[in-house]
Amino acid sequence: MNALELTGVTLTYEGSGRGVRALDALVMSVEQGEPVSVIGPSGCGKSTMLLVSAGLLTPDEGEVLAAGRRLTGVRRETALILQDYGLLPWKTVWDNAALGLRVRGASRKEAGEVALGALERVGLLEFARAYPGELSGGMRQRLALARAVALDADLLLMDEPLSALDALTREDLQDVLLDLWRRRGHAQVLVTHSIEEAVYLGRRVLVMSPRPGRIAAVVENAEMGEAGFRSSALFHERCVWLRSLLAGEGALHPGASAGDSDVTYAESTASTGGVV
Repeated sequence: MNALELTGVTLTYEGSGRGVRALDALVMSVEQGEPVSVIGPSGCGKSTMLLVSAGLLTPDEGEVLAAGRRLTGVRRETALILQDYGLLPWKTVWDNAALGLRVRGASRKEAGEVALGALERVGLLEFARAYPGELSGGMRQRLALARAVALDADLLLMDEPLSALDALTREDLQDVLLDLWRRRGHAQVLVTHSIEEAVYLGRRVLVMSPRPGRIAAVVENAEMGEAGFRSSALFHERCVWLRSLLAGEGALHPGASAGDSDVTYAESTASTGGVV
């Protein structure tokens, strides 16, 4: 049973006078405990895919399964982290970390105890009584992670959560995400525009086609999480390979031969024409 499975998912946004098809017969799956990265050109439907996976959008066609059950709305065991963190500036760090549990009906005491443990896991315990406006960008991102950890979600969905951070802070938070995944064993889907981040945090990297979005290629990345992977020659080679896919150099063009056992081609490649 997969943690997440999308089959034939199609979604069109209705605009003034015309519709914009964001996803077209998209097929993807995430195994239990598997970390997956999703990358693709701007406007290809990555964020829409996450919102559908979270139960916040209903597809026009197709089916979404979470832990083997058809998704018909928001699921309690799924956590979603957006780019703007979703923090409430008038609440303390502690209250923000406990917010998801309070919404679910947990008592203030119960939610608070769990939130303190989550803050400790992301290195923010000493700032529990501070407010988001007193935190740096990296610390606010840690707080958003703490709220997800407090929910004890088995599926973590993230929409470019580190995009606004400087390079060193971003790498630090990537390590936090990696450590959380190692300790908790949850499935996660990370949408990112950073090739290096996708390779560092995804055991598989899904490459989406231009809009309407489909999965155009899957890059296997089994060495993700190994000690020293970021500084290895293999990490660099994977990044170069992904960059060539996104630039349309060979592998995503119709009729191209893989020539590399690390790449699996989705059935949709031929019909989408690949990423250009």
